[in-house]
Amino acid sequence: MPRPQLIPLIGATALFGGGVILGLPPAAGAGPLYTLTTSCTLRDAAPVRCIVEAEDQGTVTLYRHRIGKEERIIGIAEEPYVRMGLWNPSSRGWQALASASARLSTNTLCFNGSDLCVVNPNYLNSLRQERGAALNGRDLIRVTFGSDGRINAYCYDDGCPSGAGR
Repeated sequence: MPRPQLIPLIGATALFGGGVILGLPPAAGAGPLYTLTTSCTLRDAAPVRCIVEAEDQGTVTLYRHRIGKEERIIGIAEEPYVRMGLWNPSSRGWQALASASARLSTNTLCFNGSDLCVVNPNYLNSLRQERGAALNGRDLIRVTFGSDGRINAYCYDDGCPSGAGR
């Protein structure tokens, strides 16, 4: 399978041409941040064992979710603004996510509703450290994205529409 890449383009913008994030080879010195053996679900199926590998590629972090014979890759870029994408192996390109949610009490992250959910305390503990007091007393965080992968809205707990995350 080709190695997917996400990067910001020249200037202060990143483009999702037709919903696809354009990519270039990884930055020199890129490497794995961590590997996590945990559980994942696909489309509300029962949880199964999976392996998540976080990979630093300079301005982008890739999260490879190996679930049996399937692999789902989520890319998160933070510069010049936060955007997220899902690697589509059939089109060999990136597609913007519609939503992502985190349930802090269960260390669960879900993408596009419940299309892909993973228990990932590593990522959520980093988020808790980064956001500190802003997350005290919070349980559900949901983010929705536009067709360009940029964040459209955040919601927390009771401020999220019904069914907005696990």
